[in-house]
Amino acid sequence: MNLLWTPAQLAAFAKVVDLNGFSAAARALGVPKAAVSRAIADLENLFGVRVLERTTRRVSLTAAGRLIYPHAKRIVEDVDAARALIARLHAPSGGPLRVVADATYGRVLLTPLVPRFLERFPHVPLEVMLHEPTADEPWDVAIRTKLPPEGTGVAHRLLGAPPAVLCATPAYLQEHGTPTRPEDLQQHHVLTPESRHPEFRLTLSRASMRAEVPLSPKLAVDDPAVLHASTAAGLGIGLLPEFLCRQGLATGRLKAVLTEWTLPPAAELYAVFPAELQADSRVQCFVDFLAANLIPALAGAVQSGSDQSAPRALA
Repeated sequence: MNLLWTPAQLAAFAKVVDLNGFSAAARALGVPKAAVSRAIADLENLFGVRVLERTTRRVSLTAAGRLIYPHAKRIVEDVDAARALIARLHAPSGGPLRVVADATYGRVLLTPLVPRFLERFPHVPLEVMLHEPTADEPWDVAIRTKLPPEGTGVAHRLLGAPPAVLCATPAYLQEHGTPTRPEDLQQHHVLTPESRHPEFRLTLSRASMRAEVPLSPKLAVDDPAVLHASTAAGLGIGLLPEFLCRQGLATGRLKAVLTEWTLPPAAELYAVFPAELQADSRVQCFVDFLAANLIPALAGAVQSGSDQSAPRALA
């Protein structure tokens, strides 16, 4: 029996559990999804039991999986600790790592992660700016929803695409009615992200059905905080990243509509950094940490025994 790859298979298993999915684990590990699936299959063949129950939406631990998860998690933590030691050995002496992010995404997604990163990598000081830097403000890593044009000397890594939700206040729905079909949205005040086209087209899917609804938004704005505030104020049905309104949905201040339909994800999030810093150990540590922790935060997945935590929603 070849046990050479068992630690790697256990580490892949822990990532799948922590990030609640094979695709997210593959992105965090920097390998194809098929490689993660093969690692789990080989691990189950090795132990002779299933360690995960899989559905279309999530994965969960079997009884055997719960037994071995703490050991698999320790392998990941030991690898992180080893990398941190090597990073400390080779850390550049260029001062703190300068991180910039849009204020909305920075406050909701980045803020909870900063203290955890500093605890895990105390040798990498951070300088965080929650605004778009001016031309004379240098930066090392930026969290953005749009990539700069090609040829500008920057590299990037995809961090994830937040699920989207249609929601409104109960008061708005009581006054204007609750849509039951996608085309009903045309009779409502709809608040959407800014579109480059005069007409906003929203595509929804449900099993084999697909609906494309042309809309004339009451408000179209490229700032998700403004979009969220307008929705929470009862101005209409907002098309929002789910993590921004998670708390409002949980407390009943907002109500999701057309929940049986699937929406396209919100704008993808990227870590962007100058190409010359790709080999910088500080950048590597920080971007890897973001990839491992933002994905479950965007998906709202909090696993038992995991150190992942969902972001604090705005309302």
